[in-house]
Amino acid sequence: MNTPVNPNIKATSAPPVMEAGRWIDNVTFPADRPLLNVSQAAPLEPPPAPLRAAIADTVLNNTSAHLYGPVLGLPELRAEVSQQWTTAYDGEICADQVAITSGCNQAFTSVMTTIAAPGDEVILPTPWYFNHKMHLDMQGVNTIPLPTDLHLLPDPDVAASLITSKTRAIVLVTPNNPAGVEYPPELVRAFYDLAKSNNIALILDETYRDFDSRTGAPHDLFSDPDWHQTLIQLYSFSKAYRLTGHRVGALTAAASRLFEVEKYLDTVTICPNQIAQHAALWGMQNLSQWLAGERAEILDRRDAIQQGFHRLKDWKLLGLGAYFAYVAHPFDIPSNQLAKKLVQKAGVLMLPGTMFRPADDRAGKQELRIAFANIDRDGVDTLFSRLENLTL
Repeated sequence: MNTPVNPNIKATSAPPVMEAGRWIDNVTFPADRPLLNVSQAAPLEPPPAPLRAAIADTVLNNTSAHLYGPVLGLPELRAEVSQQWTTAYDGEICADQVAITSGCNQAFTSVMTTIAAPGDEVILPTPWYFNHKMHLDMQGVNTIPLPTDLHLLPDPDVAASLITSKTRAIVLVTPNNPAGVEYPPELVRAFYDLAKSNNIALILDETYRDFDSRTGAPHDLFSDPDWHQTLIQLYSFSKAYRLTGHRVGALTAAASRLFEVEKYLDTVTICPNQIAQHAALWGMQNLSQWLAGERAEILDRRDAIQQGFHRLKDWKLLGLGAYFAYVAHPFDIPSNQLAKKLVQKAGVLMLPGTMFRPADDRAGKQELRIAFANIDRDGVDTLFSRLENLTL
């Protein structure tokens, strides 16, 4: 093209899931070995029938759902999130501290746009969620990698050593994407205290909170009366209620923060999808038992990974939880090359660790992410069968 391209956009990596999807273009998979796609953390099934019926009713009978709505979201949905979060976290979250967004990615981008300017710094533990890194790159914000330990947990003391006068936020994802690791509550608290003492934001992405293997609140941060001075929480309805195509997420933050967020959202989408918001509200009010069953199924698939991983000789299970298993492979080629070979040699599509780490981080060359939420126990067995018999 001859017209200008923003250099920040030009320098941003290509979307990893889209890039991996091109690896299967023009590839024919035999009938006895169909493609096993464990590359993306997204439900493949539609919402449950009662929710689809509720969506249909909204479409047919709620005329306001077809019009512009409030920029920060449907008041009833904001109130429901406020109420349920207050109960779940044993804290106090007001409705004016909740905003609804067009997916959790937009929750992140809207918050980060209000926090960091070009040249500022944001700390991300590695391996990181690539869309977080991509947005920071697009905005000219410097990503500061925070190495994790052998259990893929970040260290607050190491993070403290990375904080400078340009640091604006630390971002944590728990349960983690891509590693699946569930951060202990005391670790989350330590990062909160670190952020608070340095007057920076702690952004806590809890997209997968509904599939945490632990019971009770995963942290106690909302019990702090002044949590809103430091904490910003992100959430997605997509995974909980299979609403990925409807794009509906949420963020919880200080009302003064949401005043700034509103400027961004009004410029980008004007308002979240109204039909999607009614769907999320209906799901929150009516599908708690169904969601408990979804969680149980995901935890069963997690157990299948845990129980069967011994079949993969010389492989290492580095992290496991929510939708993901993060593994180290034993082959003498980088994971970005291996991932492509897996399509041809095993009929398996997964993402390499190089997509979740800085280019100069050698660890990524030995790592792969398995998004197992869309394969049941039989699918896990098939995956292990293909990998244990793999020859390059």
